[in-house]
Amino acid sequence: MPDARPRGRPVTWAALDPLVDLVVRRATAPAVRRPVVLVDGRSGSGKTTFARALRAAWPGPVQLVHLDDVYPGWHGLEAASRTVEQGLLATAEPGWTTWDWSASAPGPRRRLDPGRALVVEGAGSLTRGTAAAATVSVWLELDTVERRRRALARDGDGDGYEPWWDVWAEQEERHLRREDPVGRASVVAGVVASGVTARPRR
Repeated sequence: MPDARPRGRPVTWAALDPLVDLVVRRATAPAVRRPVVLVDGRSGSGKTTFARALRAAWPGPVQLVHLDDVYPGWHGLEAASRTVEQGLLATAEPGWTTWDWSASAPGPRRRLDPGRALVVEGAGSLTRGTAAAATVSVWLELDTVERRRRALARDGDGDGYEPWWDVWAEQEERHLRREDPVGRASVVAGVVASGVTARPRR
């Protein structure tokens, strides 16, 4: 299902920069052996753009995994959460099986370097099983109207996100109730047109 995955249009506000700096600084502190950053938030909240900004600002090699490449279809948020815990964050032979959206079938296996910094972004990344492994965990917030506008702004062939919005939103709600990612995040950031309000917790 090309270009019909749960992601919104890019957030381009330069005011993201202070949040990027904060997270990079915390994640790469001298005492950190292997940085792991988890970026969670509901669909359209800017996770992908923020994670790419982290990668661009990172002072050295860093691996970036988008959960769009992990979800096994439109009903796959919970399955992807398990993959983050058991696959991406595994201490031995970490990796995951990709999802081919056009074929609606599993794709190639991808491997990660367990010694290299890792950023994982996507709804469902921050859970009770993954929080302890994160050097920094970020929850991004954006108002529902703007999230929906961004997430439904498709540039594909018409086979887009809108028919799946409610299906995906229900899975996000279950994730929020079951895992409390907002409460587990070490940084909660509210994204608005004028900038970003970050609330570091620890």
